[in-house]
Amino acid sequence: MDRSDLQAYLSNGVRNIVKNAVRSTLSDPAGTAFIMKFSASSAKASAKREKLEEEGTHVPPFLIASITSSCNLHCKGCYSRQNHATSDCAPKNQLSGDEWKRIFSEAEELGISFVLLAGGEPLMRRDVIGAAAEFPGIIFPIFTNGVFVSEDYFDLFAKHRNLVPVLSIEGDRDATDSRRGEGIYDRQMRNMERLKKSGVLFGASVTVTKENLDMVMSGEFIRSLSDMGCRLVIFVEYVPADRTTADLAPDDADREFMEQRTSAISGEFPDMILLSFPGDEKSSGGCLAAGRGFFHINSHGDAEPCPFSPYSDTNIRDTTLRKALDSGLFRRLHDSGVLFSEHTGGCVLFQHEEFVKSAVK
Repeated sequence: MDRSDLQAYLSNGVRNIVKNAVRSTLSDPAGTAFIMKFSASSAKASAKREKLEEEGTHVPPFLIASITSSCNLHCKGCYSRQNHATSDCAPKNQLSGDEWKRIFSEAEELGISFVLLAGGEPLMRRDVIGAAAEFPGIIFPIFTNGVFVSEDYFDLFAKHRNLVPVLSIEGDRDATDSRRGEGIYDRQMRNMERLKKSGVLFGASVTVTKENLDMVMSGEFIRSLSDMGCRLVIFVEYVPADRTTADLAPDDADREFMEQRTSAISGEFPDMILLSFPGDEKSSGGCLAAGRGFFHINSHGDAEPCPFSPYSDTNIRDTTLRKALDSGLFRRLHDSGVLFSEHTGGCVLFQHEEFVKSAVK
């Protein structure tokens, strides 16, 4: 897939997300009004990306921002803790709220439409969430374990519809609590009830493994989320935090099953948005990391190919977002063809970790 075809593929994907979001908010006038305004912003953003493409700069529509390295939970198999990117205490030298605000401003100028806020636990950075609220032309899905969803946050989400809480669950109560800790499932259900009552568009993030694949792709599970008011489900394929858990990662057959089930569920629940991460690599011509479809900035400002591939040769404190997209590491990953190579489950950069390490140098 050449660059122009890739840009068209990504832009079409954004249009489909927006179209489905309009359908998902029809019963909520405030939500519908916001999505219609965002639709116009998204079209302008797409035009910016196309213009930059003509100038030789490929800008993806998605940015993943890990805005903190702090987390209050110890989830089993957490890639972030395994990579020592997350800790219990407040890490030193994290990007400030003003630095993140500058990044969001540059993202808007480049035509980036979605900035996924992750961590650690992103709700521990109220200053950064507040800064994100100031950019209504960007949608900020906020991936949270739900523990810090407070009355203040409920009010903020209701006022700023570009902030979309995405609550992490792993299926039913047993599956969720066994990975994230006792009581987390019930807390997330209470959060969903409150968000539904407030009329706020929210989603669920589900880490998919071979163990919970059938459960989370079932109509019964999706119906339970729909009944709670959830209008967005993001299926995140499990990437092994270490080689001992590699057998939990979905393989090609599992991904094909996920694609078939997602299509079927979309027909059964037309008012829901269903997304997969990292997504169908065959349709996109390879892995979308390293700026092809998205890239990652960690809490210290390092520009990385992907949260699952925590290697960098560029820090955003020393350069612009546009120049970070053209980092030596990203270019080497593109030129080497590793993003387009075959792999067996997990992700291609995880499987070729040694090559990524060498490419940093």
